[in-house]
Amino acid sequence: MSEEQIPQQPESEAGEEKKYMRKVRSFVLRAGRMTEGQQRGFDEAWPLMGLELENGMIDTAEVFGREAPVVLEIGFGMGDSLISMAKDQPEKNYIGIEVHRPGVGRLLNNAKLEGLENIRVYCDDAVEVLAQCIPDGSLDTLQLFFPDPWHKKKHHKRRIVQPEFAQALRKKLKVGGVFHMATDWENYAEHMMEVMSAAEGYQNVAGDGQYSPQPEWRPVTKFQKRGERLGHGVWDLMFERTE
Repeated sequence: MSEEQIPQQPESEAGEEKKYMRKVRSFVLRAGRMTEGQQRGFDEAWPLMGLELENGMIDTAEVFGREAPVVLEIGFGMGDSLISMAKDQPEKNYIGIEVHRPGVGRLLNNAKLEGLENIRVYCDDAVEVLAQCIPDGSLDTLQLFFPDPWHKKKHHKRRIVQPEFAQALRKKLKVGGVFHMATDWENYAEHMMEVMSAAEGYQNVAGDGQYSPQPEWRPVTKFQKRGERLGHGVWDLMFERTE
């Protein structure tokens, strides 16, 4: 994190946070060759829409050239739903984070074809981006849709939604900002509900222990369609930062 833009922490506390941030990863890196269109997205749109981890803390008003509500999505996959949201809600600024380069290339190419100016993208680990680039109290919404469920019990500790992660995210939300999750794995939905219900500084928008209805503005993703074909339900959870 940039020392110039966030309050100083005691050395031990900062060290613990950095240790946690390095340990937890928000993704499984998948190999993939990019198509011509995906490569074109990088070549033509990255200079306009790409953000670099190494450049440190951003000023969202400067990055987008305007003041507007900021929505950050962790792990946007191939980017189709993020494109849809940015197109349907031009009054909002969107930051997407995805480590899979073909997905980033596809989003960039489609954003350019749609003429969208309210999307910026990181191609890096979301945990590191949040720690090093996103100012505290700057986000109106954080989105985490259909993360890897790590469905085997022995792998549950690898799930990204954990108590420490919830608190790391809370710092980035404005008071009144919302952490919005969705999953098609019932056990992961229960895990998310347990973690977030116990998390300090949050309240469930739908009420204690309740899942939220899918809002109209959240597109049905390919993961959701796949889950529904397999007979899975879909669960949305929305938790607001209260302090």
